[in-house]
Amino acid sequence: MVRQPAVAGTFYPGDKTELENIVLGMLACASSEQLDGRIIGIIAPHAGYIYSGRIAARAYKQIQSMKYDNVIVIAPSHFEYFDGCSIYFGDYQTPLGIVSTNIEIADSIVSQSPAVVNSSRGHVQEHSLEVQIPFLQMCLTDFKLLPVLMGNQDYLTAKELSDSVYRVLSNRGFENQSTLIVGSSDLSHYYPAKIAKEMDDIVINDIAAFDARGLYEGIQSKICEACGYGAMISTMLIAKALGATESKVLSYGTSGEITQDYNSVVGYVSAILYN
Repeated sequence: MVRQPAVAGTFYPGDKTELENIVLGMLACASSEQLDGRIIGIIAPHAGYIYSGRIAARAYKQIQSMKYDNVIVIAPSHFEYFDGCSIYFGDYQTPLGIVSTNIEIADSIVSQSPAVVNSSRGHVQEHSLEVQIPFLQMCLTDFKLLPVLMGNQDYLTAKELSDSVYRVLSNRGFENQSTLIVGSSDLSHYYPAKIAKEMDDIVINDIAAFDARGLYEGIQSKICEACGYGAMISTMLIAKALGATESKVLSYGTSGEITQDYNSVVGYVSAILYN
């Protein structure tokens, strides 16, 4: 099974050469961080590249040319609600080619928890996972994908997912494979820029503090917003379980910087989790 691209030509270029040039251009403009440790997780936005690509590129720049055996992309389902999480056991295709799913690890994760199932639910139309893949294809080589969509994003689901992933990756047979976790999320939607910044700063501070519980509580109290808060929380929990001790926010911006409409903006953030 191959999941065909749903938003090529809209969220990002549908032509292979144009897509390569766009991604390489954004990566070239992004600065590199000087880190002592290894990056275990990243948080990146998932809007159209024209709006959030430069923000995402700041995170992906940090893993460019690194070696990871597996990449688990965790993203929210915008178009279909379902309980728990779905892992697509087929491959994902973009104009840059096909990325294979690591069926062995995916099957092991599914076997660990009833909250995670082998299913295509949510995957067919969803952009939040798909837009991360061209960045991964341009930055990494020879990796396998684990595409995870969250149907609901409560803390229990995020914890179930993170515990399942950790148990599998720390088990004999997989512990020597290097894995990157990618949490896909945008921030507040359609507020004036000043209000959006105030709300987004709450999320950003929780990410910087590596505080997954604090982020969830902020979302639940409605003092902040993030459409993929469950994906960010899961990524933080898994990364911490795998040894990440530090979190660094890299970039923040809004759609207003592109549209020049600051009366109704969407917020974007990128960050890395490392040891």
